[in-house]
Amino acid sequence: MTKHPIEVITSVERRRRWSPEDKERLVAACFEPGAVISEIARAAGIHVSQLFRWRKELCRVEEQSTETATTLVPVIVAETVPAVPAVQSEPPATSHPRRKRSDVTIELGRGRRVRVDSDIDTEALGRILDCVLGLR
Repeated sequence: MTKHPIEVITSVERRRRWSPEDKERLVAACFEPGAVISEIARAAGIHVSQLFRWRKELCRVEEQSTETATTLVPVIVAETVPAVPAVQSEPPATSHPRRKRSDVTIELGRGRRVRVDSDIDTEALGRILDCVLGLR
């Protein structure tokens, strides 16, 4: 008869509490050149997703602190010179109303169509149709 070792658990394992400094240290290690995040997490005894969550939270905190920070800039007050109005040499061009574009669709049969603008050159359209229909 063989005896197997038995592990007796007497208490519930509690969550570890990480100080902000420890979180910042581990997240900073992730940004080092050549750092492998899974190795950093394994060495700290945490899951990789935890590092990503801390990184996201710390980056969000920094974004908020930079957004709320006020930056003072020097202001120089100088005497202003009144602007001279520009002389118009030509009257404004009258705008021509845009002509509504219209298409012409030509059904060739067997599911083939040719769609052209209504003001296409008729000779060009004839050459296109000859090529499409195989007349040339």
